[in-house]
Amino acid sequence: MGAIPAQRESVARASDVSARDGDALPHAPAHAHATFSGGPLAPGSARALLRAAFTEWAELALPGTEFLTDRQTDDAVVVVSELVTNAVIHAGTDVELDCRLVAHTGALVVEVLDHHPSRAPRDGDPEPSYGTPEYGRGLRLVAALAETWGITYRTGSKTVWAQLPAGGKEALDGIQAYAGDRARDRALRVAGILAPESPPSRAPVPPAPVARGGQDRDWLNRGALSFLAEASDLLAGQLDENLVAALAGQLIVPRLADWCAVWLEDEVAGRWGSPRPGEAESGWGEGGVSGPRLARVWHCSETRIEDLRRALEKEPPGTSGPDHPGPVPFPWPGEALGPHGTHGSALAYRLTAGGRPLGTLVIGRAGLVSFPDEITGLVEDLSRRVALAIGAARQYARQATISAVLQRGLLPGAVAEIPGVRSALVYEPCDKGGPSGDFYDLFPAGDGRWCFAVGDVQGKGPEAAVVIGLARPWLRLLAREGYRVADVLDRLNQLLLDDATEAADAAARALASAGGRPMNPGDGPQTRFLSLLYGELAPFDGGVRCTLASAGHPLPLLLGSGGEVRTAARPQTLLGVVEDETYTSETFELRPGDSLLCVTDGVTERRSGSRLFDDEDGLADALAGCAGLDAELIAERIKRLVHEFGARPPEDDLALLVLQAE
Repeated sequence: MGAIPAQRESVARASDVSARDGDALPHAPAHAHATFSGGPLAPGSARALLRAAFTEWAELALPGTEFLTDRQTDDAVVVVSELVTNAVIHAGTDVELDCRLVAHTGALVVEVLDHHPSRAPRDGDPEPSYGTPEYGRGLRLVAALAETWGITYRTGSKTVWAQLPAGGKEALDGIQAYAGDRARDRALRVAGILAPESPPSRAPVPPAPVARGGQDRDWLNRGALSFLAEASDLLAGQLDENLVAALAGQLIVPRLADWCAVWLEDEVAGRWGSPRPGEAESGWGEGGVSGPRLARVWHCSETRIEDLRRALEKEPPGTSGPDHPGPVPFPWPGEALGPHGTHGSALAYRLTAGGRPLGTLVIGRAGLVSFPDEITGLVEDLSRRVALAIGAARQYARQATISAVLQRGLLPGAVAEIPGVRSALVYEPCDKGGPSGDFYDLFPAGDGRWCFAVGDVQGKGPEAAVVIGLARPWLRLLAREGYRVADVLDRLNQLLLDDATEAADAAARALASAGGRPMNPGDGPQTRFLSLLYGELAPFDGGVRCTLASAGHPLPLLLGSGGEVRTAARPQTLLGVVEDETYTSETFELRPGDSLLCVTDGVTERRSGSRLFDDEDGLADALAGCAGLDAELIAERIKRLVHEFGARPPEDDLALLVLQAE
């Protein structure tokens, strides 16, 4: 998994230091700044940028770098990781990272800004009634590693900042902030197990042989913290529960155990280790269970994996109740591990998130009577992160499935074929995990008429799905009842207004029945605006008669066979805004070779810096360059130009429809 690339907006470089008469200015600041999208890969990108900045500052010998130490660098990486993760989880906006080195003291100032000041950073939430707390350690780590820290609120943003002393803070504080009452020597032993025999790499992900001490003490103090911080980021970036299980094994074997296995619960059944009909409640491995499935198995030796899998499938884990949330002994698989693995210790960890059991993590090591406490505690911390990642992946899968089902119901299964007309469609929803706000339709209306629509609902998600679910069936019904284009828009406008009024009344009644709490502006349903381009096609000898109207939608463009381009409608008000609005339509003829281009604002408002794609008639110029092309090539060319216009991927849904008279 690679980190999201990020551009440093300002970082001291040799080329940035102006010179006069060959002498460089001696006080170039050591400063780095970057903006990251509020996604799960942002913490890893922030850490990578910070390390690169430190390396560059040291190479340039900037003021203050003489105070930099490995301890301070490790502290800064942990602090940045926790602050960015906190901002991503609890603010959900783009995150800005600013880091600067104080020249005369060597202190390092880290600032993480988000754009959701109403959501304070989370720390120390009350412990839930089931399982273990899922948040609240990040700011404790920051407080332990920084000499001072705080939160600054400004209009539209908040900044969490921390100042780290030159040389880094005493390691014991950071370890105790993370591990509570665990002793210093236990933290050292944990880090010792994680440390490879050679000087450690900054990234803990690739497996390394289990080490047992004798490493650099300063790094050992932070080995566990770095491991867990980067493991959290790696797991949080996955959206598939099987991949989460696979990564868990790579993190554990061979660092902490000789072998590892993950069982995942059947989410549909909603049970954890439930016995089959006719079977009694069982403990570890007594009788069969229908709940968990063995998702992944790892062993230090690949040749033992299949034998181990067969042995573990015979003894799936049973239920561990909420009164015993910690690890419990698991039966040793015996001869499946070969002649040198007939004896050892194995532990099973329940994986729960949000009070829901999700599966079981089992680790084992040959030759041990029992696992050391420091290992069990570290794996318990890691298992919480695995459970959270599995829960998030399952939630994403549920949402993606619901969205796919909704999208199939909101869009036509196929577009109609019109005699004498070639059509081409491009439809690209921006958010693959939620219903799009754009929709289209092309259908027969009877009596030699075909109707088409390209629309865009304000917002996305369920609200957009509700509006599309109302609009598209009503368009088809009204068209087949013989209503004219303008009349269809009149009635659809009133339908949206009536539906919004009824929904608002229902919300008000629900709030009143819930205790008389006054209704706040954000409590009711959102206003449902709809921009729509709707038209009717009637083929005749020598062309196609087209009648259309635009309600708050980007105007359609007509490309003549000679390459001339003009708008084919006039602007009118959005649907669902003004009651009793009267709409009008335009009628014209499409002659052979003429093409009509209909788009959503994902095309016209495609952004590149401060410029939009349709600035200075950009879309019309692009269409003029399509003279002589058929409908499919026109659609493909416009889509390509829209994508190439900006360096970043499109941030809005994109839909375009080309209708061409043959």
